[in-house]
Amino acid sequence: MSEQPTALNLPAVDPLPEATQKYFDVCEDKLGMIPNVLRAYTFDIPKLDAFSGMYNDLMLGDSGLSKLEREMIAVTVSSINHCFYCLTAHGAAVRQLSGDPILGEMLVMNYRVADLDDRQRSMLDFAAKITSDSESIVEADREHLRSVGFSDRDIFDIANVASFFNMTNRMASAIDMRPNDDYHSQAR
Repeated sequence: MSEQPTALNLPAVDPLPEATQKYFDVCEDKLGMIPNVLRAYTFDIPKLDAFSGMYNDLMLGDSGLSKLEREMIAVTVSSINHCFYCLTAHGAAVRQLSGDPILGEMLVMNYRVADLDDRQRSMLDFAAKITSDSESIVEADREHLRSVGFSDRDIFDIANVASFFNMTNRMASAIDMRPNDDYHSQAR
């Protein structure tokens, strides 16, 4: 672990538990790196397990939302929150999943300039409202999502992904979490 994942000096558990090391080995094999967001939690393995469990369920688990749509939510929320870590990491994921580096850049800067269908635009409008003005969400907002094809379960998933990234954006900013350098060149 040569990269310093945060500005905090929190020494990693050493050696890592076998299950954690195995998870990191899978990351290294699939991603070519261990994301710094995971490294940031290695001083407290139960928190790492909770974080990675929630992330994996929200972003990789069964959902009516595609993996790309979930990444689009992550980038939209992170753009509003100016989260350097998540914009870099999840912007790379949008580029990779969509095969469109321009879409990734548009979402990073301002999702409203992207050429999206009504369903995706409505999804991102809702995620943006959760981020900027959650107390003003009313039934009409959820009804609009239903009118463009989202189920109640999908609406729950949109809200859950947006809420998770609002939390992680704030955490990343608070501890000056830095993205792995590899993200910057991926899928360009």
